[in-house]
Formats: sequence, structure tokens, C-alpha cells
Amino acid sequence: MTTTEIKTNDRTTALATTVRSNPATARLDFAKTAPKVFRAVIGLDAAAREGLDPTLVELVQIRASHLNRCAYCLHMHTTDARKAGESEDRLHMVAVWQEADHFFTDRERSALALTDAVTRIGDAGVPDEVYDRAAAHFDEEELAHLLALIFTINTWNRIALSTAKRAGTDER
Repeated sequence: MTTTEIKTNDRTTALATTVRSNPATARLDFAKTAPKVFRAVIGLDAAAREGLDPTLVELVQIRASHLNRCAYCLHMHTTDARKAGESEDRLHMVAVWQEADHFFTDRERSALALTDAVTRIGDAGVPDEVYDRAAAHFDEEELAHLLALIFTINTWNRIALSTAKRAGTDER
């Protein structure tokens, strides 16, 4: 066990974090240990994607993975985005999309803003202006699917982080 200190607002807060002595040691295999739950998340993921632009899907998944610090999912979704023809410039700008808005359409920016709000829901909820901006670019069914996509990638991030999935070991 080690203690990590984080400085915030001129105060230092000590956070206890567990450091695994052998990062190659696997935690449980979620898919094998809880196959019914795993299949349910896969089903939610597939249903959420229906009717959404595949490029937008990857941008949302990349952004949530940035925010959640999920290297496993970030690696997977940037790889998938490249295979789908996404440019390196746009992939590099997802993390700073607010400052690089000219790289993304209004529709994409509204989806990224909603992704930020839903992923960080504990910070300020989902502000009306963020929701309304997304609602202006997506019809109700698309918006419901976009929200489900954001819920799903946050779930995948939590599965990957909790089970210590390693970036670059995508087993799909």
C-alpha cells in the first residue's frame, strides 16, 4: 500500500491507493465469471449504437475513456476509430475538444459536451443547456441512444478499470 498526495486548491489531500506488486497478475475475468451480466452489457452496447453514426460512437467512447482514465478502452476505441478512417488530428483533439472546436461539427460537439456532463454527473449533474444543445442536434430516439451509449461506455470503463484490463490486450 502506498499513499499518493494530490494538491488541490492549496491543500494537500492524501489518498490511499493500492499498488499491485505484479501488474501482470490478472484480476477476475469478468466475461467468464459473470457471463450473463457481460452479455447484458454487450446487448445494451449494441442497442445503444443503433442509428448513431459510427464515427460519433467512437468519439463519445474515446472522450468518456479519457475522462475515466481507462487506457484499455481508450486504446481499443482509438484503434477502432482509425480502422474506420478517423484522422489522427481529430483523435488527438478529442481530449481538448472545447479548445479545438473547429475539428468537430456542432452535432459532435453537442455529443461530446453531453458525454462530459453524464460521465462527470457527480460534479454538476447534466445542465439544462448541455442537454438542450444535444436535443437540438438529435431527435428524441437518437438522443436516447446517445445517452445509452454514454451509459454503456462508462460501464465498460468501470469494468476494465475494476478488473485491471491492460491497454493493448483487446481480446475481441
